[in-house]
Amino acid sequence: MSTFKNVEITKEANIYFDGKVTSRKVMLSDGIVKTLGIMMPGSFEFATEQHELMEIMAGEMDILLPGTTEWQKIHGGQSFEVPAKSSFKLEVKSVVDYCCSYS
Repeated sequence: MSTFKNVEITKEANIYFDGKVTSRKVMLSDGIVKTLGIMMPGSFEFATEQHELMEIMAGEMDILLPGTTEWQKIHGGQSFEVPAKSSFKLEVKSVVDYCCSYS
């Protein structure tokens, strides 16, 4: 889905890592929550409360998912999932445009 209809968007951005990662919360009419954001090049680690589906629209990064020892290359058009109550690492190589869905 490339567009969302009948949504509420939080105007205030979530800003992490000195502004290198930003996102905005989108609430769909059926209660589903997503965030749309941008990541600048750098190294980041995130913790999850809920299961996350990360869809990468553009850019390139390496990811280290929970329970793995091998980094994976991810680029625009790909996605990955992260379990709830875990953490994952990112090495962002070029500006990444992403959509994160929570469940």
